[in-house]
Amino acid sequence: MKGRKIASAIGYKTEDPAPRLLAAGRDREAERIIALAREAGIEITEDPPLAALLAEVKTGDIIPVWCWEAAAKILAFVLAKDKKG
Repeated sequence: MKGRKIASAIGYKTEDPAPRLLAAGRDREAERIIALAREAGIEITEDPPLAALLAEVKTGDIIPVWCWEAAAKILAFVLAKDKKG
């Protein structure tokens, strides 16, 4: 179905080997994830292919290896903005 909204939220703690999926959803759930992130002042970036892959991961799990590079780029972008900020 074209035009469906997908959103995922990832987080990273130094004790973890890679980021974890904190939330993922489609349509209304995606809108809620985005709204909560905005309310919390969390940086939002768009990467539809990554969001689609992460929507299939169980919440709380470490993200799959094939998502690490894309997730690392997003986290580096967010950290750089935080330091400027």
